[in-house]
Amino acid sequence: MKNILFCIFLFGSYLVSAQATLNDYKYIIVPKKFDGFKNENKYQTSTLIKHLFTEKGFLTVYDDNLPIDLTGNRCLGLLVEFDDGSSMFTTKVTLRLNDCFSKEVFVTKEGKSKIKEYRQAYGQAIRDAFTSFDAVNYEYSASAKEQTPITVSFKNDVKKLDKVKEEAPIIKNDEAVRIQEATAERQTYKSLEPKESNIKKAEAVVEKIVAVPVKGPKTATLYAQKIMNGYQLVDSTPKIQMKLYHTSTPAVYLVEKGDKNGILFSKDGHWIFEYYEGSTLRSEEVDIKF
Repeated sequence: MKNILFCIFLFGSYLVSAQATLNDYKYIIVPKKFDGFKNENKYQTSTLIKHLFTEKGFLTVYDDNLPIDLTGNRCLGLLVEFDDGSSMFTTKVTLRLNDCFSKEVFVTKEGKSKIKEYRQAYGQAIRDAFTSFDAVNYEYSASAKEQTPITVSFKNDVKKLDKVKEEAPIIKNDEAVRIQEATAERQTYKSLEPKESNIKKAEAVVEKIVAVPVKGPKTATLYAQKIMNGYQLVDSTPKIQMKLYHTSTPAVYLVEKGDKNGILFSKDGHWIFEYYEGSTLRSEEVDIKF
């Protein structure tokens, strides 16, 4: 009886610890092709796992479509590892969540299925493994993984000067602009009125940057498809040509186009893509259908 109670205590402690640990991560990253499979989304494993994590309240993304903050800091997410331990008659699946240092943070129980058809068998085994998350109430809590602004205070760095024992007399009104002495022995007068300076203030030099238009035939129309945090622009093939990410300014987007990064904005009813090529600012008009 004591052994059973001890096991229950250990299991409960593990769940509490696991939940606290999972709460430190903002994203779950699902590979489109797991190790051991030759093709992407084999037996619809990737789409099912992403769907189930989303149902559990996790912010889930594919490994080829990461949001900007996760691209800049991979430690915000946990990568799903698919452990396939299937035998001839039984499909066995274990899911592991690894951090940015490939350290295991969470592991599910081994899900099993005896269905012969592979797609159904993997689906049942994955859902069985996911029962490990039933007792986990996930809620993301930002931690040191996300950079926070640093506040510098000079409050204690300012030292007070010793007070002058005798304060200088306060001169009011006209006494502030002239000093004079009128006695029988001396007749003096000194004006303290400010004199106009002949030094002229230098005008600020503003360097005007002009974008160089890209010459060539007009690009084909691109079609916008919604993605997380923005759009992807595809041609008629369809092939992805650009990815647009929202900014705090309406009608202004951050752009990824191959090895080029820049901004897209609306000007006079046209969409303009600006980017640097070396030290030269380039400007390219883009025809977009939203």
